[in-house]
Amino acid sequence: MHFSIPDTQELNEGNGSTFIGYNIHINGVFHCTVRYKQLHNLNEQLKKEFGNEYVPSFPPKKLLPLTGSQLEERRVLLEKYIQTIGQDLKLVSSELIVGFLLSAQQETTCEKKQDITLDIYTMNNYQIPVWVSTYDRTEQVLAKAFKYINLPLEYLQYFSLYLVKKDNSGEIIILRKLLDFESPYMSHKSLKDANKILLRKSYWDSAYDFELMNDPVSLNLLYIQAVTEIEKGWVLANKDAKSKLTALQVTLAKKEYIEFAQKLKYYGFLQFLPCYCDYPKSQTKVLIAIGDQELSMRIIGSGQFVKEGSFKVTRMRCWRITATHNKQEMPANSRSNSSSTLELSFEYLMSKDKLQWITISSEQAILMSVCLQSLVDELLMKKNDIKRRTTPNVKGNNWSYMKRDGSSHRISIENVNIDNEVDDVPEPKYQESFSIKKLQEKFSSVSFKNGREFIENHAFECIGDDDL
Repeated sequence: MHFSIPDTQELNEGNGSTFIGYNIHINGVFHCTVRYKQLHNLNEQLKKEFGNEYVPSFPPKKLLPLTGSQLEERRVLLEKYIQTIGQDLKLVSSELIVGFLLSAQQETTCEKKQDITLDIYTMNNYQIPVWVSTYDRTEQVLAKAFKYINLPLEYLQYFSLYLVKKDNSGEIIILRKLLDFESPYMSHKSLKDANKILLRKSYWDSAYDFELMNDPVSLNLLYIQAVTEIEKGWVLANKDAKSKLTALQVTLAKKEYIEFAQKLKYYGFLQFLPCYCDYPKSQTKVLIAIGDQELSMRIIGSGQFVKEGSFKVTRMRCWRITATHNKQEMPANSRSNSSSTLELSFEYLMSKDKLQWITISSEQAILMSVCLQSLVDELLMKKNDIKRRTTPNVKGNNWSYMKRDGSSHRISIENVNIDNEVDDVPEPKYQESFSIKKLQEKFSSVSFKNGREFIENHAFECIGDDDL
């Protein structure tokens, strides 16, 4: 998960005095504005829950008012603090963090709590009107959509809600996946580019399809998504394959259609807009797709694809997101990346003892990073035989959210009851601790920067000599 605090803003406290608000962006999108004392209060509660040694260091308090340079230093340190939390699965999925971010969004948007109808769409534009609260978090809204279409709640872990928009040609562009610390209603309303909230599957391994095909409703959702993505050219099919698919479609042989589609190139991948890469040479125009444990790259030339290659996720040692903000053009509380240049860089093991950095410049760089991370998480979960789970780690502790004015309210997250075993699912435990630093001896020629920008790839340790 990519956290950032690109800027601050001065806000009025209501009594004539002012305070500094820190604008938190999550996965490239503005989420909330909070005060230093709110984050400090969160840190104290995290230390109480997880212990001082497990929680990252927090910027210290200052007795005197901050100068301009001190304010910038605090912004950077707070950004590093929340980015460290965002890369720790145990912390970021805890009830305390989920409740804090949800409450901060509610306070920032100043939305009143009320019941409304929220429209959710399937891939074929079927509308699901869901009666929700404006404060409902993502999993609650998803569960209500499941109830509307009679889909068992045990399948919640396989589907997600996405914010999408259409370009000038009518093509669907996936902006991002909605996460459980936000209200789909508030996130959709605040993001001007988002046209719809879309329901689609959210896993990478097509083996999960077979479990979902046992239920007629989830089978239909998979079928709709497969048909739509083939029609849009996201999944590649030659003339013979299309004829076969058409015949299956006419007879409504949905299982057979999906099973045949699984064999096609880019089935189960997420497609991205054309962008630029510095491999094999600078300013190479490419089309990126992510899925099946790889990042696929098709080089675009003379109006068609002239070369294709793939980068296995297990051979990416780490990656990072670089965002260059133009603060003169970017207003405080900005909700877009129109004034930012985004890059996804990953360090790839080209051959034994040879590492190379590859950089992709794209407005969807953060979404690419999120996809890589979820692909790695799924890969490691299957390797360690851990069941999929989306519900936060709710323990019922009496945690509180401090508001900007200093008052507090209790953080309370209601679980979506999927089955009686949901609380018995163990947390992910990997076989051994992994760190980029441990590999420095093996690749001594590679220099590393200290800081928050690197995302360590815990799947990299799975690679063996036979893979080189």
